[in-house]
Amino acid sequence: MVFAILSLTTLGLGLGALLGVAARFLKVEESPLVAEIEALLPGSQCGQCGFPGCAPAAAAIAEGKAPVTLCPPGGRALAQALAQRLGVSIDLSAVAEQAPKVAFVHERLCVGCTKCFKRCPTDAIVGAKDQIHAVFEDACIGCGDCAEDCPTECIEMRSPTQTPSNWIWPQPVAA
Repeated sequence: MVFAILSLTTLGLGLGALLGVAARFLKVEESPLVAEIEALLPGSQCGQCGFPGCAPAAAAIAEGKAPVTLCPPGGRALAQALAQRLGVSIDLSAVAEQAPKVAFVHERLCVGCTKCFKRCPTDAIVGAKDQIHAVFEDACIGCGDCAEDCPTECIEMRSPTQTPSNWIWPQPVAA
């Protein structure tokens, strides 16, 4: 019994030391520019830009393989910030400024097919097979993938419900 404990402890310490040495000598250096660009991106991992997440999109922007206007949720403000950081000029006429949207399930039409549930990248849709689904607005990123896959067209993209946590004081109108 004691021999088993000692041998496993020795094995654990030896492999831990080996991993520590490997981490030091085999470390991959990342570009600080990629980290800065990724910090500017929304981080929603929605895939609306054509990349599987914000990290690959940031790497493509840093390498010049993707335009700075590729992020639809970021809108014009993000495109301007990325262009300023990279020192490139951009044409913002093609970038549409869109208001935030979230999915809403019309319960009368939902048949519980779970196609929307499977497609949601953030697990914002709750429900089960043959049951009515619902959307957690706080988790929804507004990508619209669920609305595209819904066979009964019961999912609508609409403005989020105003709550005290997301309410913004309106700007005063100049007289």
